[in-house]
Amino acid sequence: MHTAPHPASCGLTMPLPSHLLPALVLVLGCPGWAWVPNHCRSPRDTICNFVCDCRGCFDEAQCGYNGAPATRVTPFTCDFEQDSCGWRDISTSSGYGWLRDRAGAVLEGPGPHSDHTLGTDLGWYVAVGTHRGKEASIAALRSPVLQEAAPTCELRLWYHVASGGVAELRLELTHGTETLALWQRSGPWGPDWQELVVVPGRIRGDFRVTFSATRNATHRGAVALDDVAFWGCGLPTPQASCPLGHHHCQNKACVEPHQMCDGEDNCGDSSDEDNPACSHHLSTNFEMGLGSWNHSEGWTWNRSVSVAEHPAWPRRDHSRNSAQGYFLASVAEPSSPAFLYSPELQASGPHNCSLIFYHYLHGSEASQLQLYLQVESPSGPQDPVLLRRRHGELGATWVRDRVDIQSEHPFRFLLAGQTGPGGVVGLDDLILSDHCKPVLELSSWSPGRWASVLRRQLTSLWPQGLCEPGQLSCGDLCVPREQLCDFQQQCDGGEDEQACGTTDFETPTAGGWEDTSVGWLQWERRRANESGGPGTDAGGAAAGHFLSLQRAWGQRTADARVLTSTLGPSGPHCELHMAYYFQSHPQGFLALVVVQGGTRELVWEAPSSSSSTWKVDTVLLGKRPRPFRLEFVSLVDFDGPGQQGAGVDNVIMKDCNPTVATKKDTEVSCNFERDTCGWHTGHVTDTHWRRMESRDPGFDHTTGKGYFMLLDPMDPPARGSGAHLLTQPQTPVAPQECLSFWYHLHGPQTGTLRLVLRQEGKPDVHLWSRSGTHGNCWHEAWATLHHQTDSDAQYQLLFEGLRDAYHGTMALDDVALRPGPCWAPKHCSFEDSACGFSSEGPWSRQANATGHAARGPRTDHTTETAQGHYMIVDTSPQALPRGHVASLTSEEHRPLTRPACLTFWYHLSLRNPGTLQVHLEGAGRRRVLSISGRGGLAWRMGSVDVRAQQSWRVVFEAMAAGVECSYIALDDLLVQDGPCPQPASCDFETGLCGWSHLPQRGLGGYSWDWSSGATPSRYPQPAVDHTLGTDAGHFALFETGVLGPGGRAAWLRSQPLPATKTSCLRFWYHMGFPEHFYKGELRVLLSSARGQLVVWGVGGHLRHLWLEGQVEVASTEEFQIVFEATLGGQPALGPIALDDVEYLAGQRCQLPIPSQGDTAVATVVPATVGGALLLLVLLVLLGLMGRHWLWKKGGCPFRDGTSVAPGFDNVLFNADQVTLPASVTNNP
Repeated sequence: MHTAPHPASCGLTMPLPSHLLPALVLVLGCPGWAWVPNHCRSPRDTICNFVCDCRGCFDEAQCGYNGAPATRVTPFTCDFEQDSCGWRDISTSSGYGWLRDRAGAVLEGPGPHSDHTLGTDLGWYVAVGTHRGKEASIAALRSPVLQEAAPTCELRLWYHVASGGVAELRLELTHGTETLALWQRSGPWGPDWQELVVVPGRIRGDFRVTFSATRNATHRGAVALDDVAFWGCGLPTPQASCPLGHHHCQNKACVEPHQMCDGEDNCGDSSDEDNPACSHHLSTNFEMGLGSWNHSEGWTWNRSVSVAEHPAWPRRDHSRNSAQGYFLASVAEPSSPAFLYSPELQASGPHNCSLIFYHYLHGSEASQLQLYLQVESPSGPQDPVLLRRRHGELGATWVRDRVDIQSEHPFRFLLAGQTGPGGVVGLDDLILSDHCKPVLELSSWSPGRWASVLRRQLTSLWPQGLCEPGQLSCGDLCVPREQLCDFQQQCDGGEDEQACGTTDFETPTAGGWEDTSVGWLQWERRRANESGGPGTDAGGAAAGHFLSLQRAWGQRTADARVLTSTLGPSGPHCELHMAYYFQSHPQGFLALVVVQGGTRELVWEAPSSSSSTWKVDTVLLGKRPRPFRLEFVSLVDFDGPGQQGAGVDNVIMKDCNPTVATKKDTEVSCNFERDTCGWHTGHVTDTHWRRMESRDPGFDHTTGKGYFMLLDPMDPPARGSGAHLLTQPQTPVAPQECLSFWYHLHGPQTGTLRLVLRQEGKPDVHLWSRSGTHGNCWHEAWATLHHQTDSDAQYQLLFEGLRDAYHGTMALDDVALRPGPCWAPKHCSFEDSACGFSSEGPWSRQANATGHAARGPRTDHTTETAQGHYMIVDTSPQALPRGHVASLTSEEHRPLTRPACLTFWYHLSLRNPGTLQVHLEGAGRRRVLSISGRGGLAWRMGSVDVRAQQSWRVVFEAMAAGVECSYIALDDLLVQDGPCPQPASCDFETGLCGWSHLPQRGLGGYSWDWSSGATPSRYPQPAVDHTLGTDAGHFALFETGVLGPGGRAAWLRSQPLPATKTSCLRFWYHMGFPEHFYKGELRVLLSSARGQLVVWGVGGHLRHLWLEGQVEVASTEEFQIVFEATLGGQPALGPIALDDVEYLAGQRCQLPIPSQGDTAVATVVPATVGGALLLLVLLVLLGLMGRHWLWKKGGCPFRDGTSVAPGFDNVLFNADQVTLPASVTNNP
């Protein structure tokens, strides 16, 4: 008796890291999948059948996917980047339906902040849910009519759900009069994109797929859908001839020999199943009962429609692919498995008796199906022999398997099933080949005796005595399931950690690794001299065992998967050591994946090799919460040229105990030159910090040639919300500690970097944060850690990089921790704390996110949103009587080695709040600035020069005027080297001088940056600046190449400037675009309450020269100057740079002196705009009259949610006309 080898079949797909998917497409090949580009049948037969019948594949366009000339098993995909691919909204609820959308087009809301295809805010998807409803509603999205899905058809898609907004999601298939629920879920919903994989199976004729979302009455019900892909759904196409040994179907398609009589319509016309050769097979499909498999214990003969309430119950049988079809199912517990016996079969002699069976394991990782063989020898029945064992979660699909037996004596098959809570084991379509002939005469065989033997074997693995089910018994201990494989030994003999990944594969348990393959490849523990490849195990022994990649009988996905038991938690130093061999052409792969929740993280991949020699490698797994599992995934083409294969041996899990601390764990101070010290990567998403060596365009801070930590949101491609870099728990050494570090935030669209203090059982404390670009240079920052003196509680430090922008990098270097408090920070935005300011009087830190703040501006200055924070003092008489003073005092700033400029932004109420005075305290106290009078709608900038050779403080004093509904607010304090510049003037040598580069979401969310020619950058930039004329000089710049769909422009805005009859703006600009293809444009706008007025503009030049520009400006009211970088057409890679901006208040422009061979002509703008503005002027006057009426009534401005927002309106003027900006007129 022996089993025959397993030939391959054509199948495809499983949820894989996207990095590996192209390899599946390139490696797989099967004659039945050939594409016939020049054979185009009648239109009705060719439309949406998953086969490119016509040249250009136009017959597969708008089919829920967009067809393209494809290679064999390339999936048909819709990423929604160009259109909706024929998907149509069929919702009946008003206001709750599907539409094609883009994250960048939604300024706020519960939907995703990036699509799944690109992972950025420029990508498209279909979404539903933009407003709250008053009743429960269903939004339905339906595919076009599809036809003729193959048995291997698989549908994958990615969905995103706003937490708590959706009651249920459903995916249904309508075929004829029957509607099948392929999938449904009621939560919980994760924060990121989640993958859904369903197997429609063989469908004859027309069908549709519908994705629906049910919204609760009180929620938005926001759902998004992206990257819909149909894998392996096309039937084989006609061929003139078939390869040797293949079956030629009646419709001229070709199928492999083992696909004959296997219970699936692989030809597409059923000629492989209606073949005369199949009439000699003994097939049991359970439609009319158990057939010849009439001895059963613990199995239920049932249909899908009968047990609809069980979430894991099969929704269709395999035979008919219908909810009306019958199958066997069991929910038997491990202590009482279910048994199914075949009829007694005659000795097969030299012929193969083949059993094909379809099994279903879903709902529980404890699900298990075992196939045994019992031989009736002349001396009596022999003990059962295990032929197959399937264990774990295989998904809601029917999986094919096959065994081939040669026996000199009569025999029987036995199938034993068991599962855990919530799980179901199913069987359907048991097919015995023509050499499996039932015994005609009655035998004395007793199923009860056989079952009792097997039951003892199966239940011996489970604990006896006082231990509860699922617990491990070792001595007097009962180890709970959650403490198994936690890398902390509980049993004296280590039994609780024996099946946890570490193994040399010499024992049958194989370290707990379980094959979960469902395709034509599988992992098997094999003897080295019987498995091909190296011929020995990793230790050189021919008789040794290792984990080997072998052929299998599955029909679903192509690659092979093998999983560990549930592991964790692991410590930060956890490593996997292994030996492996991988012999394949470049299209194959061998990879290690971490499976955690609904995510799959690729952590290692073997390089391509033509050699079958053993190699060793180490993979850092790091700190991970429980539960997670490790999975080896591999794909090779055994039928391809040359020898191919893969194997794994000597797997060792090392240093994974999370409770074992090392000296290295206390190393918070780190320059990252040797390693990451006590810092480790948190595995919460697929986005990670990486230790990088200095090379263009990145460089470290320590030496300029060393190492640093880098977070790039797009390299490698990622979809997670952010990345964590954190320490192990630390013990405070002082009541106060100072953490200093250097950070680098650079790029036209850069995310948020946060520093967080974390303590167990307490909410996280945000110590520091920065958002957006801070120039192409390193900045120093620090934060004071405050610890309770009466507590020994430990703490963790966490750098969190949020992936809320996609065209910029974050970097960290030179982290240092010392006892004692820090100096006052150089920059304070009040977003995370009060920055150590102490107050006397009614100063407070607030935001206006709820819209119900009693006093203060509706938005802060840092973020220009209601969620932003600022400091405010209420100067109303009841809070601060007339003449009384409220002070706000900083911590000590460190001494200055050179003069510096202190800038801050302030906001005064419309009603006179009194006076804001600024004092500097060092050796003495002196007043350096006094601001009084009524305020306005905008934040204004104040600045003072500071010279202090010893420690110093800044004090803000508010002296109240005794007026109701009045206040003073402060935000964005900054200490910067060098003297304070004149308003709206800057040489950019030390920064942006108060020019704001805050991204405008309506324009795409991009920012101007700051750099120098000597600083390496991934973006093109001028080689020298204009101020110094060297590569050491600095300038402001914007890379227009990032502009595209949704990215319209970037603004650089001055501080608010007072009205002027005439003033001169002078600046130097640099533009470089490809010759004959320049679409870049630099414009100067004047922004006021009336809107934006274009006063100057120039197109791109490939001249690599600094050119002078100047323009006379005039405004009858407060205004801002805006430099706008934009494109006039398709994106073109090219920088726009600015330098030496000078605003000459009250002066007219002089004709420029020719410089560098170029002359720019001055532009004069009239002080008045023209008749087109008269109407708007009247509207403004009406608004002022309304505000005056409010004052008379005694109301407080800005308390009502409908009041005018601070800042300036977004209406664009040209000198002779009024137009609306692109963000208003363009449909994204």
